[in-house]
Amino acid sequence: MTSLSPPPIVMNPFRAGPPRPTRSRRAAAFSLGPREERYRVPGRGVLVVEVAPGDGIEITNAEGGQRCELLAAHGDGRLDAGMLGLRADISADGVRTLLGSGEPSLARVAAGLARRKIDLTGARAVGLFGTSTKAGETASFTVQAGGWVVIAAPGGVMDFQAQDTATPLTLGLTRATPRQQGQFALPDPLADPLLDLRVNSGTAEAYLVRAGQYIQVLDVDGRQCTDFQCFDARKLDRGIVHPLDVTTTRTIQGQAYPMPGPRAKYLDQEMTALVEVVQDTCGRHDAFALACAAKYYDDIGYPGHANCSENFNAALAPHGVPGRAGWMAANFFFNTAIDAHGVMVADEPWSRPGDYVLLRALTDILCVSSACPDDTSPANGWHPTDIHVRCYAAEEPFRRSVAWRATPDAEPVMTRESAFHQNFAALTRDFVEYRGFWLPNSFPECDAVESYWACREGVVVLDLSALRKVEVTGPDAAALMDWVLTRDVSKLGHGQVVYSAMCYPHGGMIDDGTLFRLGDQNFRWIGGADGGGVWMREQAEALGLEVNIRSSTDQMHNLAVQGPKSRELMADILWTPPHQPAVADLGWFRFTVGRIGDPTGAPVVVSRTGYTGELGYEVFCHPKDGEAVFKAVWEAGAPLDIRPMGLAGLDLVRIEAGLIFAGYDFSDETDPFEAGVGFTVPLKSKAADFIGREALVRRKASATRKFVGLEIEGQEPVGHGDCLRMGRAQVGVVCSAMRSPRTGTWIALARIDLAHADIGTTVEVGRLDGHIKRIPATVSAFPHYDPKKDRPRS
Repeated sequence: MTSLSPPPIVMNPFRAGPPRPTRSRRAAAFSLGPREERYRVPGRGVLVVEVAPGDGIEITNAEGGQRCELLAAHGDGRLDAGMLGLRADISADGVRTLLGSGEPSLARVAAGLARRKIDLTGARAVGLFGTSTKAGETASFTVQAGGWVVIAAPGGVMDFQAQDTATPLTLGLTRATPRQQGQFALPDPLADPLLDLRVNSGTAEAYLVRAGQYIQVLDVDGRQCTDFQCFDARKLDRGIVHPLDVTTTRTIQGQAYPMPGPRAKYLDQEMTALVEVVQDTCGRHDAFALACAAKYYDDIGYPGHANCSENFNAALAPHGVPGRAGWMAANFFFNTAIDAHGVMVADEPWSRPGDYVLLRALTDILCVSSACPDDTSPANGWHPTDIHVRCYAAEEPFRRSVAWRATPDAEPVMTRESAFHQNFAALTRDFVEYRGFWLPNSFPECDAVESYWACREGVVVLDLSALRKVEVTGPDAAALMDWVLTRDVSKLGHGQVVYSAMCYPHGGMIDDGTLFRLGDQNFRWIGGADGGGVWMREQAEALGLEVNIRSSTDQMHNLAVQGPKSRELMADILWTPPHQPAVADLGWFRFTVGRIGDPTGAPVVVSRTGYTGELGYEVFCHPKDGEAVFKAVWEAGAPLDIRPMGLAGLDLVRIEAGLIFAGYDFSDETDPFEAGVGFTVPLKSKAADFIGREALVRRKASATRKFVGLEIEGQEPVGHGDCLRMGRAQVGVVCSAMRSPRTGTWIALARIDLAHADIGTTVEVGRLDGHIKRIPATVSAFPHYDPKKDRPRS
C-alpha cells in the first residue's frame, strides 16, 4: 500500500477587508483638491486673481528675502484692503513701477487692471515680508468681500555685489465654494479675444479663423485631450477637402509633432502649411493616432459610445465637409509613445489646469476642436472634462515659447529671450529652446565648423544666459556650500571660482557648475539646472541653517567671449577700479567687477572661465544692459574677426576638450568618477563632510565603469546612446560624439566597463539594433584636446 500524504494547507486567496485606494503620488498641480488653486508670482512680477467671500489666501515667500505688495479691489474697482481684514500701510510704488516698465507680460496685467477699472494712481498697499524673511514663510488672510487681489514681488535692478535679487512668491487659494467640473478658473486671455468658445465635454465645435489670427486651445481642468483639425478655407470654396495631415507633417517637419521653434507647422496632404505652433505650456501631444472613432469603442466592448470622429462629422456637416469613419487630427494633450517593441502606448495627459497650445493660422481656415469623451482609459485621466478655445487678432505680438518647470511641482515659466537675443537674431533665425531660453544654434554666415576654428584660433561670442545663477548669502553660507558641494569651499579665496560637482547621498550627480566667492559668507553658484538651488534650499531647511538661497538667473544674463584673442578684446572694453583686477592680471578661475568702457558704463562681472577648452571669459550683466554689452564686445571684436558661436559649434569644442554635459555625459545615476570629473572629489584632503561622501568612498573603491575617450575608425557618424560591444556583450555606451575638424576623425566620450577601459583596447560601436552594424573604435586618452589645459591657463 502507498501511504497518503496529508492534504496541503491552502491559504485563503481573498484579502480581508475592503480594497485599498490607489496611492500614486502626483505633481502638485494634479493633487490640488476641488477647493485649492495655486499661482506663481515671479520676481519683479504682478498677479491679479479674482476672489470671493470666505476664500482663504496664503502667500509664501518661496526663496526668502522677497518683499510683497498686496492690494485688494471690489468688483467695481474700488481699492480696499479691508476686504482682507487689513490696512494699507505703504505706498504701492513697487507695483506701479513694475506695471510702468513696458515689459510685455506686465503690460497685459496693466491692461487687465484697466478692464476691471482698478486704478493704482496714488494707491497704497499692504506690505508683507522683508529682506530677512526666511524661505517658506507665509502670510494668511480670509477674504471678506468679493473682488480682486493684486500681488506684486517688487524689486529693482540687481546689484551684483549686494546680491539683492528679486525672487518668486507663491499664492495658494482655498476656495470657500468647491470648484465644480469645468469651472476651474481659466487664466486671463492673452489679449482681447475675438472668439471665446467653450467645447463641452464629449462634444465638438467648428469655427472659422482668418489668416494671421491666433487660436488658443485650453485644457480647462487638466488631463483632458482635444482633437484639432483644420482645412484651407479657399480650397473648401473650390470643393477640395484637404484636412491637416499628420503623416505629411511628421515627414516634412522631421519630428513626432510640431513644437514652437523652427519645426512648428502643421500641413495638409499637398504640403500647404495651415497653422504653426507659437506657444505650448504642456509639451506632450500625439500626431500618430486617429481621433477616437465608433469602431474603437465597438472593438473594446462599448458599442454606441460617443466619439470624437462622429462629433467632428456633426460639427463640420453645416460647412459642407463630408463625414468620415475616423478623422486624422492633431491630438493635443494626448500622451502617447512608441515603446521599444514598436507598440503604441498611451497614459494620462501631462496637461495641468489652464495649459494651452497657441496656434497661428497661416491661411484662412475652418477649424474643429473636440473635448474627447473617452472614459474607458487613462487618456483623459479617467474623467472627461471641457476644452476652451479663444481666438486673437493677427496684430497681437505673441512670442514663440514653451513652458519650463524647474521641478514637477513648480509653476510653468514660458521661454524667454535673453538680453542679447535681438543682437543674435540679426545674425540667425535658428534658435532652439534650452531650459526656458531661446539660444542661437547656428548661423548662416558662420556654421558650426567655422565657429569651431574661430574659437580655436581667434575669438567667438556666444549666449549662455540659460545657465542658472543662485545667490547664497548669510552666516551659514560657507558651511552650506561645503556641505552640498564635493569641492573644499574653505580653501576658496575672495574673487576665486571653483568648478565642482553636487551629489545626492548615493553619489549620483545633481549638477556640475562653478562657485564664485564674493565675500566671507557671500557666494554665487552657476550651474546647468534649477535643481541645484532647490536642493540647497532643502538642505538648509533640514539643517536649520541661517542662509538665503535665491535665484538670480533672470537678473544676470551672460555672454561668453572665448578664444586665443579673447584677452585682447576684453582688455579693450573693460574698466576696473583699482581694487579689482584688470583683465591682463585676471588669473584662470578668478573674477573681477568692472564696467564697460569707463566708470560710467554698464556694470559687469567678468570671470576667466569657459566651456570651450580655450582661453576665455564670461561677461555677466543685468538684462537692461545687454544691448550695450553686446555692442561693446562685437565692435571691439571686429578688428579681430570675431565670429558668433551657437550651441552646435559649442558642442564641437566642448566634446573635444572633454567638458561634460548633463543628460549626455552624466545623470543622477552617475558619480563624478564615472563622469570623468573625479578631480572634483578630494576625499583625502577635504576635512569637512559633504553629501555623498560615504557613497563616493565606496563607489571609488569598487568602481566598475570608467569615463574614457574613443577614436572611431572611418567617417560613419556615431552618437549619444550608441552601445559599445566586445563580441555580443555590451560593455559600455557612447555619451557624446563629434567629427573633429582638427583631425578629421570621429571621436567620442564614453563610459565603459573597467575591464575594457585601458588605452588601446579595441571595441565596436553598435549601430542600428546594436548588433547588425559595428564600427571599430579604440579607447584613447581623455580629453582629446589639450589634456593639460595649457590653453585656458595661458
